[in-house]
Amino acid sequence: FTRDQLRTLTAQCLRPTANHPSRTHDMNPMVSMVFNILTRVGDSVSIPCLATDPALVNLRLETCKGRALAPGLQYSATLEAGVTIYSTEKAFEGCYVCSGQLGEAEVRSGRYDLTVRPGEDIGCACVASASHILAENFTHVRSAVLRIKAVLAQDAGRYQCEALNEKGASTKSVWLEVYAKGFIHVRPVENSTIKVRSGESLSLVVSMEAYPKPNNFTWNFMGQALANTTDHVITTDNHSHSYSSELRLVRLKMAEGGVYTFYASNGDATVNQSFTVFVISKRVTHALFTPLLIGSVSAATVLCLVLVVLFYKYLQKPKYQIQWKVIEGIHGNNYVYIDPTQLPYDNQWEFPRDKLRFGKTLGSGAFGKVVEATAYGLSKADSVMTVAVKMLKPSAHATEKEALMSELKVLSYLGNHMNIVNLLGACTVGGPTLVITEFCCFGDLLNFLRRKRETFFSSKMEDDCYYRNILRHSNPGSDGRNGYMVMNPSGTDPSPCTSSSERRRSLRKGKPDYDEDVTSQMLQEDSLSLDTEDLLSFSYQVAKGMDFLATKNCIHRDLAARNILLTQGRVAKICDFGLARDITTDSNYVVKGNARLPVKWMSLESIFECVYTFESDVWSYGILLWEIFSLGNSPYPGMPVDSKFYKLIKEGYRMDAPDFAPSEMYQIMRSCWDADPCQRPPFRKIVERIEKQLSDTTKHVGEPQTSRSITNT
Repeated sequence: FTRDQLRTLTAQCLRPTANHPSRTHDMNPMVSMVFNILTRVGDSVSIPCLATDPALVNLRLETCKGRALAPGLQYSATLEAGVTIYSTEKAFEGCYVCSGQLGEAEVRSGRYDLTVRPGEDIGCACVASASHILAENFTHVRSAVLRIKAVLAQDAGRYQCEALNEKGASTKSVWLEVYAKGFIHVRPVENSTIKVRSGESLSLVVSMEAYPKPNNFTWNFMGQALANTTDHVITTDNHSHSYSSELRLVRLKMAEGGVYTFYASNGDATVNQSFTVFVISKRVTHALFTPLLIGSVSAATVLCLVLVVLFYKYLQKPKYQIQWKVIEGIHGNNYVYIDPTQLPYDNQWEFPRDKLRFGKTLGSGAFGKVVEATAYGLSKADSVMTVAVKMLKPSAHATEKEALMSELKVLSYLGNHMNIVNLLGACTVGGPTLVITEFCCFGDLLNFLRRKRETFFSSKMEDDCYYRNILRHSNPGSDGRNGYMVMNPSGTDPSPCTSSSERRRSLRKGKPDYDEDVTSQMLQEDSLSLDTEDLLSFSYQVAKGMDFLATKNCIHRDLAARNILLTQGRVAKICDFGLARDITTDSNYVVKGNARLPVKWMSLESIFECVYTFESDVWSYGILLWEIFSLGNSPYPGMPVDSKFYKLIKEGYRMDAPDFAPSEMYQIMRSCWDADPCQRPPFRKIVERIEKQLSDTTKHVGEPQTSRSITNT
C-alpha cells in the first residue's frame, strides 16, 4: 500500500458507528481489507470482516442502508472466517456491512460492495445430415438442441450427441470450457522496433485471443489517442474468439516517429502493446547511372547468390530443439503443448558467473557442450560443489539460444526430483546463457552397462568371493562417443572382496559406510560389480522419474539408456542430452523425412503418425528396459531401419526377452509394446510392479537426496 492508501484504510477501520456517533474506539475489532467483491451466480462467497477482539459477540450481516436482507439469502458468521454467503443469486448484489456487539457498544465494519455475475447461456445444436434419414419416413427428429442457462464451472467437460436408427448409430462430441473470468491474450509480435523512411507507409498489427469480446480498442501516439483518419487508418477484424487491430500509417513524416501503443479491454482484462517507430530521412537518388553503380549491383547480385547457397546449407543442418514437451490440455487424441518460451523464469535461480570455474568438457554436439565446473557458494555461502554447465557454442544462432532458454524454463517449471537431473542455477545476464545442473560422476547408463558387462553376475553369486576376484580383473573401457564422458578418478585397485557385500548394501542406502574422501568413495562405488538387483534398481528409478514427469504433464520423447545419467550411490537421473549430442554422427538417430529420429525407441503412433503422448513414452521405456537387461545392447540387433523394419513392427513383431531379464520384467516390456496405447500401463503401475521385486534397501536407493531448489509462488 502507498502511504495515502494506508491513511484511508486506517480511517475507515477506526470510524465510529452511525448508531453511536459519540463513541470511538482505539482499535475497531472489525478488520476489513477487501471492499469490492466479485462472484458468480451459484457460488459461495466470503466477506472477510474478521474480528480481532474475542469479546465481540452477535456477529451478523446487514445492508449498508439498514434494509432487510434479500429473500433467500443464507449466511454463516464466525469471528475467525467472517461472513460466508451461500449459493449467491443476482438479487444478493449490493452494499453490505458486518456488525456486532462489543460490550455495550455496537461496532460496524467498513462497507463491502458485492457484485454477482450470472453465468452465460449456451446452446449446442446437434443436426443429422439427410443421408442418415430414411427417405420414406420424414417423421424422425433430425436435430436436437442442448441449452444450458447460466453456465457454472461444474458444467465444463465433454458433451456427446448420439443418433440412432435401424441403419446404425452415430455420435459427435463437443468440449465446453468454462472461464471464471474473462481474458485477453496478445500474440507476441516479431519486431516491436521498426525503422522506416520518410514518405513510406507502415502497418502495425496486433493479434489476440479474448473472451468476452473486447469492448474497447484504441491506438495512442506518445500518449495521445489517435482518430481514424486518412493518415492513420484503423481497422479491426475478428473470427470466433480471435481479434486483430491494424494501424496503417500513410506516408510517414519525420515528426511521426515515436511510440505507438495499442490498448484493449473487455471489463475483466486490459492489455497493451507498444511499437517504437524510427522515421529516417529519404534516400538520396543519383541522376547518373555510372559504371560504379553497375559494379555495385553486380557485386550485390553475386553476394545474394552466395547468401542463398549458404542459407540453403544452413537449412539442411538439424535445429536444436528441447525434447521435453509440457502439455497444456488434452482434447481426445490431440495434445496441446505449452510454448516453453511462455513459461515463467524465476530470477532467484540466478547465480554469479564469476563464481564458476570451468573444467573438462563432458559432452559436445553441433550446437553446444556440457562442461564440468566447480561452483563456489551455490548451496551455502562457503560451499564448493561440482556441477555440470550446459552452454552454447559461439557459432550458435538465435533459435538455439531460444531453445536453451526454453530448456531452462522447463527445468525450472518441473521442480526437484531425485530421479531427474535437477536444475541448480543459471546465468542469463551479463553474458551467454549458462544452465547449471547436477553433476553425474558415472556418466550415462548405456556406457556404464557396457563397461560392466564382464563383471556382471546374478545376485545368487554375490557370496562367491573367488568368482568375483576373477571378474574384477576384467575392466573394459567405456564408449563415450554417444554421450556423457565417464569421470573415473585415477587410483589403485579397490579393497578386497571380503567387504564387497557390506559396500553394496551401503551403496543401495545411498551413503557409504566408510569415512574417506569423495574421490575414494567414487573409486570404491565404481569398482563394485553389477548384479540383477542393480538392473531392477535402474528400472525402478527411471520409472519413478517418468511418473514424476507425467504428474507434471511433461512428455520426454527421447527416453533411452543414453539419456539416463548415474551419480553417486548409483542413483539414476533422467536428462535431455540434445544440446551435447551430435545426432548427425549418432547411428541411433535415423533420417526420416527432414528430421533425424531415434526410430528404434519410438512407438507405432510416433513413427507412423508423428504422435507423442505419455503412452508413447511408455513404449520407449520398454525399449530402455530391454537395453538394461541386455547390458547395453542396441535394440532390434542386426535389423537395419528400412521398409522391412517398418513392416515387421506394424505387423506385430516384438523383440525376444534379453538374456538377463526376469520373466516378470519381460512381461512389463511386452505390455509397454502393446499396439493399442490405451492398453499400455501408466508409469505409476510400472513402479508398483517393479517395487514388488526389490529388496527394502533398493527401494530407497539414493535417499536422502539434497539439492538446491526454489519454490515458485
